[in-house]
Amino acid sequence: MTSTRLLITAMVVENRPVREVAATYGVSTSWLYELLARYRREGEAVFEPRSRRPDTNPNATPPEVVDLIIRLRKELADQGLDAGPDTICWHLTHHHDTTVSRATVARHLTARGLITPEPKKRPKSSYIRFEADQPNECWQSDFTHYRLTRPDRRPGLDSEVLSWLDDCSRFALRTTARKSPLLDSSKAPND
Repeated sequence: MTSTRLLITAMVVENRPVREVAATYGVSTSWLYELLARYRREGEAVFEPRSRRPDTNPNATPPEVVDLIIRLRKELADQGLDAGPDTICWHLTHHHDTTVSRATVARHLTARGLITPEPKKRPKSSYIRFEADQPNECWQSDFTHYRLTRPDRRPGLDSEVLSWLDDCSRFALRTTARKSPLLDSSKAPND
């Protein structure tokens, strides 16, 4: 038995005074009078759970703006233009003198099924690094291009650095550096 049904039964069926029921069950008399008035007005519906949502929300996006967001999405998509939340916000601000946040636009588009949500988190399996179990099982190589500068500020030489690592121990097996052949301007391909 719910507490509402218990209190109403005590006051209506058992005909107990409101002050006695309030003292017995540890509730205020003003709440009991409100509950009793609601029971007389609504009947058995008073025992159903009631929503605590307010009747109005002064911060809610007006329905006209929501309709405008949906209309802009359709118009931009039909023209083959970008119709994302950022673009719609720009059009609302510059053409309709309405400022709405990007999140609000995205929320209304998602609620109407116009945006397919994409997860932003990578799966945990993608954070697991591949690693060889035994030494010399897998090697990694890395090639780096590095431009050397000369003390007299003239263009220097290009160099190439090649590194070989053992994947298991992360030990550098070999690192070499050499001059990179410069592209001769006379042999450059025509653009």
